[in-house]
Amino acid sequence: MLPAPRVDTARLAAYERVCGFPTGEDALPVTYPHVLGFPLAMRLMSAPGFPLPLLGLVHTSIRITRHRATPPAGDYELTVYVEGLAPHRRGTEAAVVTELRDGGDVVWESRSTYLARHRTADAGRQEEEKKEEEEEEEERDAPLPAVEEWRPAGDVGRRYAAASGDRNPIHLYPLTARLFGFPRAIAHGMWTVARCLAAHGTPDATRVRADFRAPVLLPGTVTYAAAGGRFALRGEGGRVHVAGEIEPA
Repeated sequence: MLPAPRVDTARLAAYERVCGFPTGEDALPVTYPHVLGFPLAMRLMSAPGFPLPLLGLVHTSIRITRHRATPPAGDYELTVYVEGLAPHRRGTEAAVVTELRDGGDVVWESRSTYLARHRTADAGRQEEEKKEEEEEEEERDAPLPAVEEWRPAGDVGRRYAAASGDRNPIHLYPLTARLFGFPRAIAHGMWTVARCLAAHGTPDATRVRADFRAPVLLPGTVTYAAAGGRFALRGEGGRVHVAGEIEPA
């Protein structure tokens, strides 16, 4: 638990700018409590007792519930904990929960899943799960109309890292990204979600679902698509980078 997390107004403004949120609003962007909880989450996942190796963990999804608007100067407490582990066709997935409380009441909460890839024993079950997953994705990902084309610059990863504190080398420079098998730096998954939510808009009390499908190479060109509460970020050939949904809570 982290009592009274301090919101640095300069970093908040930098975050708002890089993600496309209006600056100087009375409430934090819907994704910003994730930034406040990030140091606690990293401390938790890098601790000796955490059952999965931190290096190589892949952020695969996030679910956010904001119960009401959260002003920057609230009397907050942050809690981060591991909800549990689950087998995945590609390895093992950990669910990490972050809760933001104001006066003892949970006003914002998220559940992130992180995948540690490793071999699994049942190859037949893997194929069955892959087919089920692809069918579910196809059903959820009915094509959405294009709204805008975005061209994230090569420095987006560095700007987001400076504003959020997430300085994973895969997001910073082509050289550091190549050390981990990427041809160029890739955008933070949470930047892609935040950018989509900034474009879409969210009610004060809201639920957000976002699934990370494929990395966005920097610099690059992506298409933001949306209809109703659904949104997606697509790349070349219609490849889906992130897909999600927003609904009132």
